[in-house]
Amino acid sequence: MRVAIAGAGNVGRSIAAELAENGHSILLIDRNPSMVRPERVPQAEWVLADACELSSLQAARLNECDAVVAATGDDKVNLVVSLLAKTEFAVARVVARVNRAENEWLFTEQWGVDVSVSKPRLMAALVEEAVSVGEVVRLMTFRQSQANLVEITLPEDAPYVGRPLREVPMPPDSALTAILRGKRVISPTADDPLEAGDELVFVCAEDAEEALRVVMLGVD
Repeated sequence: MRVAIAGAGNVGRSIAAELAENGHSILLIDRNPSMVRPERVPQAEWVLADACELSSLQAARLNECDAVVAATGDDKVNLVVSLLAKTEFAVARVVARVNRAENEWLFTEQWGVDVSVSKPRLMAALVEEAVSVGEVVRLMTFRQSQANLVEITLPEDAPYVGRPLREVPMPPDSALTAILRGKRVISPTADDPLEAGDELVFVCAEDAEEALRVVMLGVD
């Protein structure tokens, strides 16, 4: 893929380096001359420009990008970049960084955002995921499909502990994608039995979360 990243700070550079190592073509854009340091991510193409300026994005050939990441430390900038990428250049996938939790409600399809990543929300979710047993913990929301990535850690008294997955009546619009058991990552099959302490990772519609809680935890 060709991926444009607005913001060459620590977050933007880290994303760029990871994607470049995976073989993607990366364009890093920043308006601050002191941040344009090509030696930090030599595999990327660097551009000194304001990503909120339409002419700058045209010169950077944003229309040729498969994805855009708005990764600056300013939520206003990230929203403008997302909107321009989607409405002016029809970029298929726009991912935006949310810096302040109170601004998260703005990062929607109306602003061109397909996926928003909120560091405060993500950190809170990771804390909940680490300490919560017998609860549905939402880790991430996929804006385009309105689906969520959720995690459930099974307590000892969960109704299907010790039974194979084929016996679990999964609610509609939900899918078990992984079982985390100790250091193992298990791709679930119908024959896999559930164990107390298993961390179950699901993708499900928002209105299916309650049904999933009832089935997996036996509570209403």
